Amino acid sequence: MQLVTKITFITLLAIVMINMISLNAFTTSAKDVTPHSHQVDKLRLIDNKTIPHEQTYNKTKVGGISGITYNPKSNKWYLLSDDRSEHSPSRFYEANLNYNLRQFNNINIKNVNNLKQPNGNNYISKKQFNNKSKDIVADPESIRFDPLTNNILYTSEGDRNLGLNPFIRFSNLNGTFISELPINESLKMDTQSKKGFRNNLAIEGSTFSVDGTSIWTSMEAPVIQDGPVPTADSGALSRITQYDRRGNVLSEYAYPIDSVPHVGDNTKTAENGVSEMLAINKHEFLTLERASVQSSDGSFNNYVRIYKIDVNHASDIKDTKTLQNAKVKPVKKKLVANLNNEQLDKVDNIEGMTFGKKLANGNDSLVVVSDNNFNKSQISQFIVFEVINNKT
Repeated sequence: MQLVTKITFITLLAIVMINMISLNAFTTSAKDVTPHSHQVDKLRLIDNKTIPHEQTYNKTKVGGISGITYNPKSNKWYLLSDDRSEHSPSRFYEANLNYNLRQFNNINIKNVNNLKQPNGNNYISKKQFNNKSKDIVADPESIRFDPLTNNILYTSEGDRNLGLNPFIRFSNLNGTFISELPINESLKMDTQSKKGFRNNLAIEGSTFSVDGTSIWTSMEAPVIQDGPVPTADSGALSRITQYDRRGNVLSEYAYPIDSVPHVGDNTKTAENGVSEMLAINKHEFLTLERASVQSSDGSFNNYVRIYKIDVNHASDIKDTKTLQNAKVKPVKKKLVANLNNEQLDKVDNIEGMTFGKKLANGNDSLVVVSDNNFNKSQISQFIVFEVINNKT
């Protein structure tokens, strides 16, 4: 009996030690990352550069840049193309962006990586897709460098017509699939078109919390059950959602999208939505709102604003099935920059936003990028700002 008891005790002790080691491995990885909160009061335009429409790299068209993120550990930038495998397989580029306090010198593309599905295949195009296919179509929109694992997170908007929900996936820096994060049920489509995301208006933005322990996403427009999209006369409420790293919904908030600006008698189409979000600290974020207004002659004008939002004191709506007639308190937001008031020759279809390297004076830099939709009439525009803190 004494021998059995001793063996049992040793076995239990070993199990406890293994569990403690496993737990410590996770917490150590989090502690290795110093949370970097930011102070954003206003932005100062430094400069902007464009990638030529005809530019190629390794037999791919460089365009459709809908997401951008910065790796401070390697000083590399990752640029996500929203090519739905129509020109080349869904992919992201590695690049160097060379700028300082005074000017933006150049953009150098250094590598391209195809995003892989769980089965190891490239994503396919809509023409290749059918209901029996083992492969799916991705509509990549946002990309983030993971500060805890040194991997990549990216999102896809999904496609109701193809029966594909939006997704949030992790890959390594070569594009190889690692895992997928479940999305909130409120965002998923149904078969009656009474619930879930709207086509091309789904998960457009993402960001890690400043400590890297949670993931936030933003919907470009309201889900169907929350009411209509913004118009010239009224704004709308979309959802921003916080997940832990296992996909559990920690919180969800209503975001007040502006009404569509500059709509006139000659307007053909007009829309406004949230194209990106970026964590500032535990409770504040930057959001990028982009309105696109088409005139009767077919030309487009874009109106882009960067807001600072605060989720403190906002209603947690993670259990709210519909925002229509619901008494909720949206997040507070404050205008930080109106890009149409900056000295820029053109403001294009701005979709990506990220903090970049520290500038020589110690201030943060912020970079935004436009998606040219592979159209000759549009540009792949990179705009760099100095982040100004009123306390300095």
